[in-house]
Amino acid sequence: MARLFSPRPPPSEDLFYETYYSLSQQYPLLLLLLVIVLVGLLALLAVAWASGRELASDPGFLTTMLCGLGGFSLLLGLASREQRLQRWTRPLSGLVWAALLALGLGLLFTGGVVSAWDQVSFFLFVIFTVYAMLPLGMRDAAAAGLASSLSHLLVLGLYLGLQPDSQPALLPQLAANAVLFLCGNVAGAYHKALMERALRATFREALSSLHSRRRLDTEKKHQEHLLLSILPAYLAREMKAEIMARLQAGQGSRPESTNNFHSLYVKRHQGVSVLYADIVGFTRLASECSPKELVLMLNELFGKFDQIAKEHECMRIKILGDCYYCVSGLPLSLPDHAINCVRMGLDMCRAIRKLRAATGVDINMRVGVHSGSVLCGVIGLQKWQYDVWSHDVTLANHMEASGVPGRVHITGATLALLAGAYAVEDAAMEHGDPYLRELGEPTYLVIDPRAEEEDEKGTAGRLLSSLEGPKMRPSLLMTRYLESWGAAKPFAHLSHVESPVSTSTPLPEKALSSFSPQWSLDRSRTPRGLDDELDTGDAKFFQVIEQLNSQKQWKQSEDFNPLTLYFREKEMEKEYRLSALPAFKYYAACTFLVFFSNFIIQMLVTNRPPALTITYSITFLLFFLLLFVCFSEHLTKCVLKGPKMLHWLPTLSVLVATRPGLRVALGTATILLVFSMAITSLVFLPAASNCPFRAPNVSFTASNLSWELPGSLPLISVPYSVHCCVLGFLSCSLFLHMSFELKLLLLLLWLAACCSLFLHSHAWLSDCLIARLYLGALDSRPGVLKEPKLMGAISFFIFFFTLLVLARQNEYYCRLDFLWKKKLRQEQEETETMENLTRLLLENVLPAHVAPQFIGQNRRNEDLYHQSYECVCVLFASVPDFKEFYSESSINHEGLECLRLLNEIIADFDELLSKPKFSGVEKIKTICSTYMAATGLNATSGQDAQQDAEQSCSHLGTMVEFAVALGSKLDVINKHSFNNFRLRVGLNHGPVVAGVIGAQKPQYDIWGNTVNVASRMESTGVLGKIQVTEETACALQSLGYTCYSRGIIKVKGKGQLCTYFLNTDLTRTGPPSATLG
Repeated sequence: MARLFSPRPPPSEDLFYETYYSLSQQYPLLLLLLVIVLVGLLALLAVAWASGRELASDPGFLTTMLCGLGGFSLLLGLASREQRLQRWTRPLSGLVWAALLALGLGLLFTGGVVSAWDQVSFFLFVIFTVYAMLPLGMRDAAAAGLASSLSHLLVLGLYLGLQPDSQPALLPQLAANAVLFLCGNVAGAYHKALMERALRATFREALSSLHSRRRLDTEKKHQEHLLLSILPAYLAREMKAEIMARLQAGQGSRPESTNNFHSLYVKRHQGVSVLYADIVGFTRLASECSPKELVLMLNELFGKFDQIAKEHECMRIKILGDCYYCVSGLPLSLPDHAINCVRMGLDMCRAIRKLRAATGVDINMRVGVHSGSVLCGVIGLQKWQYDVWSHDVTLANHMEASGVPGRVHITGATLALLAGAYAVEDAAMEHGDPYLRELGEPTYLVIDPRAEEEDEKGTAGRLLSSLEGPKMRPSLLMTRYLESWGAAKPFAHLSHVESPVSTSTPLPEKALSSFSPQWSLDRSRTPRGLDDELDTGDAKFFQVIEQLNSQKQWKQSEDFNPLTLYFREKEMEKEYRLSALPAFKYYAACTFLVFFSNFIIQMLVTNRPPALTITYSITFLLFFLLLFVCFSEHLTKCVLKGPKMLHWLPTLSVLVATRPGLRVALGTATILLVFSMAITSLVFLPAASNCPFRAPNVSFTASNLSWELPGSLPLISVPYSVHCCVLGFLSCSLFLHMSFELKLLLLLLWLAACCSLFLHSHAWLSDCLIARLYLGALDSRPGVLKEPKLMGAISFFIFFFTLLVLARQNEYYCRLDFLWKKKLRQEQEETETMENLTRLLLENVLPAHVAPQFIGQNRRNEDLYHQSYECVCVLFASVPDFKEFYSESSINHEGLECLRLLNEIIADFDELLSKPKFSGVEKIKTICSTYMAATGLNATSGQDAQQDAEQSCSHLGTMVEFAVALGSKLDVINKHSFNNFRLRVGLNHGPVVAGVIGAQKPQYDIWGNTVNVASRMESTGVLGKIQVTEETACALQSLGYTCYSRGIIKVKGKGQLCTYFLNTDLTRTGPPSATLG
């Protein structure tokens, strides 16, 4: 039972819970209690009038009734004002309790002879409703319940103790009353504890659901922003749907498909312009930068370019080192796409000129633009990057490569679309590359109309140089200047990811202050943390309170039938009825308390006939058996020490909690046992008998007449049988999770049985008791509540309707609790799916070890992510034959089918990354048909430098095996596609700088001489071979691989290099081979 009284939560949650509890749950019950009392008083007057009693002859009773009607009507008027009730909850509850107590005491001394059993049922009603229907705390309710009990016992004890000894023994009756009141207090406290526990759980789940919804909304926004930072909206929706389906189905990286191809997310767009831009002189400048300076410089530069692109309706496609390219006319067609690209190119050149003038750093911008059509989309399974492909894209790239620094180089197709918007001049074709010379088409340089207005003297630059000092490195000078541009940090929108929800969810102060003026500025009681979300929090908080309000059970709802409270979804109704109920054992235990109270009462007020004793003995045995079944799991240790044949007993408790059929049967049987034993004493009385006290020759002076019928029980047991029947009604309310219809059936059955018993078959017993009480006063008739049969009938109906109201309330909140738990589970699952989606998307942009830097709850995004590594192996693997394979014709849907094959190649390469042995390989990007990857990036910064050479470069072997696996994959594709593609691979290892740049489309990349040389190893390589530098060859030989010299070759930007081919036909040989060198 101790588990029922859970620890009090933090004060902030108590405050919100009390607000909800008084408004949504106890407020309707208080109104119903007042209505029930008023209807009961009217029913008393009606019964008194219908039974032929002269109301005027009993002015005390009439005055009590009229005062009660007036007082409770006034209280109902006060309680009907919600705002006033909320502010004066405790005083109003105290007034209602005091009025009920005064009414009970008034009825006690009006209407006839005062007896020990008078108004016990009414005081039992007061005690139970104080717990179940008044908005009081447990302590206040317990104090009121005990005060009610003691007031009745003390008043009657003092009053009757001073009377002549003309009534049966007083002490046994007072003891029976004390047992009744004690049982009422325990049953009421039990009911309140269970209901408060259930309501608090529902409230917590509702608030958790509210916070979960907010978190889900936040997560949806984050993943939407994240997805849109990778892909255009039209493509993001399509790919998101597939990822969601994959997550919910629990599939691997490759979704099921009706064919053997991977999904292709590529579409053709016509009427676009492509811009390529390259920063001239940046490679030399980058070599002088620290890792932080390099990443900051790139982020600021490309952040500025992203701003320019947004201004001119261009979409950045990708960043390749210091090369930036974008497209105008995607995803929506734009009539001015050519003008947009030219304007952007001019603004980029202008920004670099200002940078050069301000810092004196010798860099420039070379821009090429071409207009035509493109295939755009995403290929591969990992590290998605939106890209474009077509011959027109290739031409735009060559326009940039053959352009003039500081100028925008355009083709004739772009010039035609400019429609004279810009003046141009012919480009010197003798400086063009072979690709353009082969095409033989004239190209043009755009004349910037604002170039003449700009001052190129570098005044600002000289000023900055003089301020910073003449000895400052150009890279640092440039970094200082670029910081003034204020480019956004990558994933800045993920900086406020909320921490996991707690059960005590903080709510806005506005929501609290809206409930009561006295709480409006009480910050000491209001939790902090959501001031920036007040409006949203207020609205959602009010929605939760409204959904928890018990008055909604009578209104149309999407979830409930307002009449039956059944769930509208049949599956949910079935799930609710089949749900487990661990608290059933407590229901049974408290019902046993009611049964035991009835037993004690009947032992006190009867002469304990043997038949009654035997009946109770059998019933006790049945109850003990029931309790043993319910609590058998708590006896596991004892049972396991006994014979093996009894080891199955602890499972009985689990069966009762989880099997609804067995639970309903046991619950119904328990209640029926209490019912039957409440009237057992009457069974031993005859159905009809002549009452000896009605004889005309009986004198009123015969005070020594016995209170017992000849051969039967004492007459005083009759009203106590009524009180035991009332306890039987209470036993129904103890099964909180019992269905309303079953409670209604049992209550109706018990009401019919009790009324039939006391108003019909055994009504003579009540008449006989009245005759004995009013011996000799033949003309005197007792009041309605002084006659046991009428008192019993009125009590039965009052308890019937009261418990029916509570049963309906309990049913509603049990179902509401189930509904909120189910909604919370669904929202948590959806949130988890969204979080997984966000994680997958982020890890599709960033390496797994970098992603937590941007989604951790403590991430503030104040600094750019950058990391330097001492030993990273970089791989470039290309399929050069694909350029010749690619063609654009109507047969292959203008190149779409060629890209489908490239998608298969890249996707198969990506599938290798999911193998455990390649877990250290990180895909960086794809550049057309070139695949770039690296190993050694998941090492801690500085860790490699502290290790010896063999350990620090051991991941080179993983990269070699990965390159060999790429070749094997390509062979399989060749076999199925009837092609003869061959792989050309370049490897190099050494120090690199890694970082995340770009706010619009954040991108993880690596930079450094190691990357540049690896790219040259691939571009100068041979088909089917893996070309490496001399240093990498030495490192691989130490790992057991064989390399042989290719000789000296000319490498662009590096001069003459001695390179080696890796002998991929041999596995690790153990001792180093002599072929190196």
